Amino acid sequence: MRDILPKEERYWKKLYHSIEDLGQYFQYGRIETPLLEEASLFVRSVGKGTDVVDKEMYLFEDKDGTKVCLRPENTASVVRAYIGNGLWNQSQPVKLWYYGPMFRHDRPQAGRYRQFWQVGFESLGSSDPSVDAELILIAYDLYKDLGLSVTVRLNSLGIPEERERYRNELVSYYRSKRSYICGDCKNRLNRNPLRLLDCKAEECRETKDNAPQIIDYLGSESKNHLMKVLEYLDAVEIPYQLDHALVRGLDYYTHTVFEFYVTDIEGGAQSALGGGGRYDLLAEQLGGKPTPACGFSLGLDRIVSAWRENLTKTNSEVPREKLDIYLAQLGEEGRRVSLRLLNDLRASGIKVGFNFSKSSLKAQMELADSAKVQFVLIIGQKEVQDKTVIIRDMESGIQEVADVKKVEGLVKRKLGRA
Repeated sequence: MRDILPKEERYWKKLYHSIEDLGQYFQYGRIETPLLEEASLFVRSVGKGTDVVDKEMYLFEDKDGTKVCLRPENTASVVRAYIGNGLWNQSQPVKLWYYGPMFRHDRPQAGRYRQFWQVGFESLGSSDPSVDAELILIAYDLYKDLGLSVTVRLNSLGIPEERERYRNELVSYYRSKRSYICGDCKNRLNRNPLRLLDCKAEECRETKDNAPQIIDYLGSESKNHLMKVLEYLDAVEIPYQLDHALVRGLDYYTHTVFEFYVTDIEGGAQSALGGGGRYDLLAEQLGGKPTPACGFSLGLDRIVSAWRENLTKTNSEVPREKLDIYLAQLGEEGRRVSLRLLNDLRASGIKVGFNFSKSSLKAQMELADSAKVQFVLIIGQKEVQDKTVIIRDMESGIQEVADVKKVEGLVKRKLGRA
């Protein structure tokens, strides 16, 4: 768990606005789903035997005996909402995006938190390969907006019958190599064989590298779907690598799966910051009509960390929010009038800097200078009595006195907004 402090907020705000802009441009509507869901939703969708369900979910028993959990991911929740709210009756595909916290009891490690933030884009109701490519493009554009260099790794898991043939061959192969694999892989061999390809242990590297590849077990339709996705990616010049060991951590995927890898500024190690894929059978598994669908989710905590590291290495920064003017006050009456004026200016869309806890004009002018505003409004005892405001130009040092009732219009003209 961690806190996001005010000094970090500008990064999160900029990231959110970039996400929101992409959602609007590609015509995705934002959806909010509950943090608390019935645990059975994820057992049915993510899959029993996966680490998420067996080890990482925060499970509780509700007062009526129902097992509930904090959502560990949001695709299943989006599909539940799609079914439960009759979105399948709308024009298809239905395109949705979400932004919010997820929860997993994960092993503590750098950049991973048990409450973590995700953004996801989901397109439900179309099996066309262009949808897969569109989603990859959206994520790629987000990374590009942040100045992060990204490579896409992708694979195809085909349809269940093809995957089952491959699974049987993989189990047979690994059983013949059982004495050469780690303890975790021996457990995966019985529980979830496709997860064998996720192993990072050095002792399993050679066995994994020589394992059968799923591409050899795909039928013509699955291969054709993958090739069309690659052709679309070529058309928009997105760099990608075929990764035959990529299977993703959730059981509901079919056909295309993909992950996004960010390379550090020196071109060294790569780290995965999100991924997704097609899940054509999930809606039916959750009690809905057969609905082809595709989507992705990105871990925002790790994206912000990689982005800030990249900004530091390139001597760049996210600009702080710019103030239009600064409001300085002297004395109790000056503070009272300033508070009323502050509210009027805010209602007019003028961004005002202020610090009412400072009583010294010098201290307030120093704050105005550090905020790099051109104009400062000053209200002291005399101005209160005269019902005026001093407007100081910080560049020229010239001051003028204005009627307090006319300040709003005068400031707008000086800012070029009249």
